[in-house]
Order: sequence, then structure tokens, then C-alpha cells
Amino acid sequence: MEDKWLRWVLVTAMAPIAWGATYVVTRHLLPAEAPLWGSVIRCLPAGLLVLLVARKLPRGAWWWRSALLGVLNVGGFCVLIYIVGQRLPSSLAAALMSSSAAVMMLFAWLLLRQRPRLRAALGALIGIGGVALMLGVGAGEVDGWGVAASIGAMIASSLGFVLTARWGAEVPPLAMTSWQLLAGSLVLLPVAVIVEGAAPVLDPPAVAGFAFVIVVGTAIAYAAWFTGLARLQPAVVGIIGLLNPVTGAVLGVWIGGEVFGPAQIGGLLLVVVGVVLGVVPGRMAFGRRRTAALRSGGVGAA
Repeated sequence: MEDKWLRWVLVTAMAPIAWGATYVVTRHLLPAEAPLWGSVIRCLPAGLLVLLVARKLPRGAWWWRSALLGVLNVGGFCVLIYIVGQRLPSSLAAALMSSSAAVMMLFAWLLLRQRPRLRAALGALIGIGGVALMLGVGAGEVDGWGVAASIGAMIASSLGFVLTARWGAEVPPLAMTSWQLLAGSLVLLPVAVIVEGAAPVLDPPAVAGFAFVIVVGTAIAYAAWFTGLARLQPAVVGIIGLLNPVTGAVLGVWIGGEVFGPAQIGGLLLVVVGVVLGVVPGRMAFGRRRTAALRSGGVGAA
């Protein structure tokens, strides 16, 4: 069972790592003045791609649920993240989004009645402390609109992810992924036409950038994330999301040439410690559920 727990943790970790890389791609390859079209181009093909694999359409209440979750997790989120990626350094953008670990824990407590475990809460606090260290020392001038967009994206996606965990227990993760990507894209499409006019003409670097964010940063990442939400507690999934700033910071320095000093390195180490500490309760809870099931003669969770 521990191997299965580790498998779901590793699968879930694919999402924040991919999203951390997406900040760099957005900042350096994608058109800066078309966040609405950029989000449609990113999410609509990804949704169709996943739907071809899932081969399942929504039924009943899932039509309106998909629309709501699509706006929270995909439509509004991707527009705001696109803006963030253009206005903030990759390391800073990813670091701000890492606060979603605590926000997801709070929403899970309010909506799912999942009281946060002490180690999970401590891990989130340590990780957020690392984020504060990254931002507060030598981070340079910060774009206020970029920070506001980041906070909006964090709150919307955290609420959407917890609602996904609440409603989606009986829905395959791939189907859930395709419905939300398509719903969010279809909501954005008319808004993009009205606000931004015709779709932007893409040069070769932008085509390559969109190819990455469509396949890796969206289709694979969302599928991995929703799979994690189906197998792990939202609080644990949120802490795994702290890998986002680690990836964004490393790639921002390595590829984008962004400044990253000793304080930022120390902050990243705290984030890693927070992830390790905060994910441990998920492993322990998994083992306890398995033991209880065996003692009662039942079958353990897969």
C-alpha cells in the first residue's frame, strides 16, 4: 500500500512541476497582449485531447458543475495565470501561488469538514514561510497587478479544486479533466472575441510554447492533479503543490536569467521541508485506513 501511496504522490507532483515550467514558457515565448486568447488556445485543444482519451460526457448535474468548475479551475484561473506569467518573474509568480497550500487546507476544512492535521498545517506554514523569505529579501520591485492576479488565481483554483474533490468521487479523473477544460474554454471563447478581437498570429516560438503548455502544462498536468485529488486529501495535494515555486524558481534562474540570491535559496529549502513534512500525514492516514480495512475483513483502498 505504501508503494501505491507513493505512486499517487508522484503522479500528483507532475502537475505543480509542469505548472512551474509554464510560467517560464509564458513569460518568454507566448504573446503578451492576448491573455484571453492565450488561455483559449491553451485549454481548448487540451480538453479535446483528453476527451478523446476519456470518451465520456457529463450527465445531469455535471453539466452545471463542469461549467462552474471550468470557470474556477480553468477559465478564470488560466487568464489570471497568463497575466501573472507576463507581469512577474517566474520564481516570484510560482512562489506567490504556493500559498494555495494553506488556502486549500482552509477550504477543505470549511467545505469537506477535513480538519487539518498538525503536521500538515506545520508543513504548510513552513512552506509559506519559505515563500515569504523568497519575496521579502532581495526580490526586487514587484508588479502590483501581477500580485493581485496571482492572489485571484490562487483563491479561485483552491476553491475549485476542493469542490472537485467534494463532487468528483464517482467521476473518472480523465473525464473530469476534459469537462472542466472544455467548459472553461467555451466560456472564455466569446469573451476573447469581444475583448481582444481576432486570435493572435503566432510565430514559431509561440507555436512551440503553446505546444508545451497544451500537452504538458494543461492536459497532463490537470489529469495528474485531478487524479491526486481523487486519491489523496486536498490538504495533502495542496502541500504537494509547493513544488510549483521550486520548479518556477529553478527554471527562472536557469533559463530566464532571473536574479536568485541566498535568501531565495533558503526560502526554497524551507518549501521543500514543508512539502516533505506536510505530505507525511497522507502516508500515515493511508496506512491507517488500510489497517482498519484489514481488521474489519474489508478491502484496502486502491
